[in-house]
Amino acid sequence: MLVDTSRGDRVGEFRGVAGPYWSLRPVGGRREWEVEPRFVRPALLMEQLRARTARLNARSRGEVL
Repeated sequence: MLVDTSRGDRVGEFRGVAGPYWSLRPVGGRREWEVEPRFVRPALLMEQLRARTARLNARSRGEVL
């Protein structure tokens, strides 16, 4: 998991490289976004746990599969 510092420390999973950008996707799914690698850092353990918990909560509410 990585953090996009250009978008308010948004956490995402690395999906691939698209030209000069990296593609990230929210942990719970939804739409990918692109970010310059210079704005990306590894997610801290607390950030990873928060993202996974948010995904599990959304799943329990039926918002994601």
